[in-house]
Amino acid sequence: MTSTPTVFGALLLASFSAFSTASQAAAEIHGAGATFPSAVYKSWAESYGKSHDAKVTYQPTGSGDGVKRIGAREVDFGASDSAVSAADLDRLGLVQIPTAVGGIVPVVNLRGVANERLRLTGDLLADIMRGAVTRWNDRRIAALNPDVDLPAAAIVRIVRAEKSGTSDAYTRYLSLMSADWKSQVGFGQLVKWPGEVTAVDGNDGVAKGVAATPNSIGYVSFDRVALHKLAGVRLRNRAGAWIVPSPEAFKSAVQESDLNRKGDETATLLDQPGVQSWPLTITTYLLLDARPKTASGARDAVQFVFWSLQNGDGEVRNSGLTPLPAQIQARLVQRFARIRPQDGQPLNFFAN
Repeated sequence: MTSTPTVFGALLLASFSAFSTASQAAAEIHGAGATFPSAVYKSWAESYGKSHDAKVTYQPTGSGDGVKRIGAREVDFGASDSAVSAADLDRLGLVQIPTAVGGIVPVVNLRGVANERLRLTGDLLADIMRGAVTRWNDRRIAALNPDVDLPAAAIVRIVRAEKSGTSDAYTRYLSLMSADWKSQVGFGQLVKWPGEVTAVDGNDGVAKGVAATPNSIGYVSFDRVALHKLAGVRLRNRAGAWIVPSPEAFKSAVQESDLNRKGDETATLLDQPGVQSWPLTITTYLLLDARPKTASGARDAVQFVFWSLQNGDGEVRNSGLTPLPAQIQARLVQRFARIRPQDGQPLNFFAN
């Protein structure tokens, strides 16, 4: 992990200079939720644990489970790829902190078809995922890929079985691309997929399922494409350009969105304008208890998140995700100030 503080870290240094260093006693910190950013969170956990004599564990159980478990205070922090609404944050007593930006990638297993070779439009992808296009040599797929030897085989769809922020974003994108998808399927962390599908848990479950299943299609986080040696799809974005996923393409989507223009951290990054923008870009979030019973009981988890955001941009970049814009990082200073222990004691969570 880089030792150079981010913009976020520099501002926190100024804002919390009066805070004392947290206790050096060994701590156990447990988190659960989104599988999309799990490599980053596990890396942060390892780095923090080594430098602070702490044991940090993160279980990639899916966004829905992450919200559920932090809402029930079964973990010290939760994670979701879907922004929790202001009403639900208030109801559950949570603080939501955006952490990074990344991309979802449709992936296929077709003999002889390499990574970034197959082209699909958003509306055609929607028809494939709803079972309206059933074979790989369908004339619509063939028209976009005249130089690809497409099999006559049936398309096997591999999807998420659990409540998933990745599924939520993916189905929201398909709803934007297809009126039929929007009216027949809709969007959400868990949808009823038309026809027969193979449902598995987690981004890694989908990745392994596609890798093991000839003639299949699924959707995974960008980092899983290289990790599992999958064939990602080229998509046509709003500007009409055939684009491949990359941190630069995610950054372009951010720059064109209200996340950048208005500082709205819950703004959608899907189907943004810009020739270089990847149309399936999303923001991912961590969730903390806003009203912990005691300062001492909450301090370790808050310190872990605080320290990771202060120091962790390098690991975000190395994962294939991209860090948040500087102005969003700056606003997070006040987000931590919203955590108010019920015993009235200060958190004193700042640590180097």
